[in-house]
Amino acid sequence: MAPRGGALAKAGHSPAANVAGAPLHGRVSTDSSRGCPGIHIDPHNIPCYPKLSRFGLRDVNPCDARAALCGLTAQGRRGRGWGVDGFVSHCTNRLDAKGRVSIPASFRAALARDGFEGLYVHPSIDQEALDCGGHALLREIHDLLGRLSPYSEERDLFSTALIGTSEILKVDSEGRVILTESLKAYAMIETEVTFVGHGHKFQIWEPSRFRVHLEEARTRVRDLRKQLSARHATPDTPPPRPHGARE
Repeated sequence: MAPRGGALAKAGHSPAANVAGAPLHGRVSTDSSRGCPGIHIDPHNIPCYPKLSRFGLRDVNPCDARAALCGLTAQGRRGRGWGVDGFVSHCTNRLDAKGRVSIPASFRAALARDGFEGLYVHPSIDQEALDCGGHALLREIHDLLGRLSPYSEERDLFSTALIGTSEILKVDSEGRVILTESLKAYAMIETEVTFVGHGHKFQIWEPSRFRVHLEEARTRVRDLRKQLSARHATPDTPPPRPHGARE
């Protein structure tokens, strides 16, 4: 009888090899009493058991493929949150003759990882800029609205400002978008725009206005830092004890 190893063994791969080419996050063992000869999945290192059908691996030995996919899924979970995968830094680009502007390459990569079709844009509620992003930005908006009473005035106002004025722009094959006249008018954009990363989203500014905003932000951050430093330097004064209280 042919040794148990499934399609991977027939193809010349070790049962412990990751079907996607990445290293396994498990322990290799020769103990066959666990049901998967040659592989012991350590639940502390691999806390997941994904369905193989989701990855199109119906004909692969379940023991081999599941061990490999668990390592991939665990890596994916650890990578959630924007981290360095979000929108960082800032740069300025010019609009071309047709009114198109190129999204920075690193921002395009973050959008691709986010998986949103196009670019979700709405006027910033507190700056003369445009808030842009994808699913991560929409999740933040929905979380905000979810904390408000369904029929409250506050929810209605936020919904109008964040959703009712939004637009979904098409990103072409070269990573360019065309800003509508209403969006350019709000941010006072003419020939150039500055892209500013905010992690889960990015903003589009008129460059000179962003420079002013950046200086104001730096000044305020320095003031806030001094306040925090003073707060930590001064120990909290204990409340006075009632008259006659014992030490």
